[in-house]
Amino acid sequence: MAEGFVDGQPRAWLRAEGLFTLAVAAALYGISDAAWLWFAVLFFAPDVSFLGYLAGSKVGGAAYNVMHSYVSPLALSVALLFSSESVGLPLIWFAHIGFDRALGFGLKYPSAFHDTHLGRIGRTSEPQR
Repeated sequence: MAEGFVDGQPRAWLRAEGLFTLAVAAALYGISDAAWLWFAVLFFAPDVSFLGYLAGSKVGGAAYNVMHSYVSPLALSVALLFSSESVGLPLIWFAHIGFDRALGFGLKYPSAFHDTHLGRIGRTSEPQR
């Protein structure tokens, strides 16, 4: 595996962490009294960041990472908690990130879309472990 990619047992733990994040975020959303229709409509909203790849892999990777890092929904959660507003939106966002990580989609390197911290995604001549 190429340098900079997580491999072996740590990769499995990171994917399990993503699955657990998805499950907990969905459970918390369920007890928040927020409408499930919004969950369904907004679940893939962070993937709009793929449009950044129209400007190249550096811009695309940066846009993807902003929308697929836990930092952004955490910051929004804090802001919403201090404003006494619902944290439904960041819970959807957490669920989406967890879903992606569970599937093996990691944060992107600027080299190309398929180069992630969890390894290369898509067809590759290098076998995944």
